Amino acid sequence: MPSSSYKCLLFAGGLLLSGCAESAPEQHALDVRASAYNSVPEQTVGNPAIAAWGDRLKPGMKAIAVSRDLLEEGLDYNMQVQIEGLPGTYRVLDKMHPRWERKIDIYMGEDVGAALDWGVRDVTIRWKPVSDEG
Repeated sequence: MPSSSYKCLLFAGGLLLSGCAESAPEQHALDVRASAYNSVPEQTVGNPAIAAWGDRLKPGMKAIAVSRDLLEEGLDYNMQVQIEGLPGTYRVLDKMHPRWERKIDIYMGEDVGAALDWGVRDVTIRWKPVSDEG
């Protein structure tokens, strides 16, 4: 049977751990317009398989392009983003033309039909900011 001091130690440890969890970076949420794109020549400038930061896009990857104003909102290269209505997480691997604002483009490989089926929707995206603390 554990002693009362051992129980107190466990309780204090639990409080300490719960305090650490609360100090974790808060998740950001933002409503954006979401379209879809493919790595086909008629939808891109230059090599359709190369993203803005030089990553090679391959069908099956969960990647997005973001409008440049979202970079100012805290999204950045290689960050993981959850998209309302889609399973899993997507990585920020591409940037959109400067004319777009508050918009993401979801990479759908070479499946033009899937991109057309997605269309354009309003969605909420969520991500955790990179902590300044090391």
